[in-house]
Amino acid sequence: MKVYFISGLAADHRVFLHLNVPEGCEIVYLDWIPPVRNESLSSYALRLAESIDTKENFALVGLSMGGMIAIEIAKKYAPATTILLSSVATNDQFPAHFKLAYALKLHRLLPMQVLKSASILKRLFTLEDPDDKVILRQVIRDSDPNFIRWAIGAILEWKNDVVPEHLWQIHGSKDEILPWRNTKPTHTIQNGTHMMVMTKAADLNKLLKEALIIHS
Repeated sequence: MKVYFISGLAADHRVFLHLNVPEGCEIVYLDWIPPVRNESLSSYALRLAESIDTKENFALVGLSMGGMIAIEIAKKYAPATTILLSSVATNDQFPAHFKLAYALKLHRLLPMQVLKSASILKRLFTLEDPDDKVILRQVIRDSDPNFIRWAIGAILEWKNDVVPEHLWQIHGSKDEILPWRNTKPTHTIQNGTHMMVMTKAADLNKLLKEALIIHS
């Protein structure tokens, strides 16, 4: 079974370097494609899904924004399982400041290069090991400011109240971007932050293996 991994905002497949899947599964990374002007998250997700062979059994793993993309794909194509990492299944799981940011249209005002620089600086004070910090800083540097601006707006405008079947929503108890208290996770990683994909990979790999074996 192919397992399609979708990374988060300002990230790519490098953030998944510590994750693996059980024997009999194959990892396929869905790289970001350029968005169409004013495109919705749902429309973008379905264009991204054109790379998926939906005629055979498959699974989705989405990190942060990638989880929202995975939800939209799952609503149409019904994968064997959809696994969210540090993400939300519905827009009512967003924290209150997301709604404020949307109301104020802050994504149109913030200089994206400043946002990227702040994200790189933040990595100096987070829990990833030194090698992972280097990778994350490079991932952020490589990200496209135009894509980031579109993506932030698309996330803030996203509306969804449908939870697909066979959903595994795995969330860290100390997620600083999408706080645990706002979400309804099926599984909690204690002391996991928004980047638990790197800092708690051993715990995540156990859950990934369980989910993919159950639903393969």
